[in-house]
Amino acid sequence: MRAALLIAALLALAIAAFFLWQGNGGAKSSLGGKMEALPYKSDQPVTRFAKPEQVIDPTKFDYYAEIETSKGRIGIDLFENEAPITVNSFVFLALHRYFEGVVFHRVIPGFVAQTGDPTGTGMGGPGYQFGLEVTPKLNYDKKGLLGMARTMDPNSNGSQFFITYGPTPNLNQQYTIFGQVVEGMEVVERIAPTEGPQASRERDKILSVKIFAKNK
Repeated sequence: MRAALLIAALLALAIAAFFLWQGNGGAKSSLGGKMEALPYKSDQPVTRFAKPEQVIDPTKFDYYAEIETSKGRIGIDLFENEAPITVNSFVFLALHRYFEGVVFHRVIPGFVAQTGDPTGTGMGGPGYQFGLEVTPKLNYDKKGLLGMARTMDPNSNGSQFFITYGPTPNLNQQYTIFGQVVEGMEVVERIAPTEGPQASRERDKILSVKIFAKNK
């Protein structure tokens, strides 16, 4: 049912003051150059699919996500080279507004904040599944990593993902790492916990996910 989830990531120290947004025309990054916002493919959230279309080209572009939440904005560097299937699925779903209104249904301080299930139960998904993508280069050795949640079946990845609050080495090579927070980790740390002594009845949610691409 629910799965432990987590992520590990690489990413250069050069990415610190990321994402100075310039509206719909694109976003200027501290990396230099210009990142263009990819247009949505739907006017309303779509939550069921047979399979994802191929929407990314890892050979030509770097991909970034801007997740707007009820607690603030989170900037994500997506690992399209290390986890191309996972990143393609995430981008595909985001472009169809799949994540809009989705709550953080499992938030454990010191561990992870999990979301990506439109049902809010930890049991939902997009209608398709795909396999594990791991590499020796990526391990759960820091906070701010994005990982795919799954069941005991390594081929059960769907739409649920989590953000780590710290190193979680027990997840190494068991759960796909597909990105890292490069802006707004303080926002992640403000997400209302669902477990532990500070558990809240409040459920923070994703308001929107925008995808940006930049020439390699």
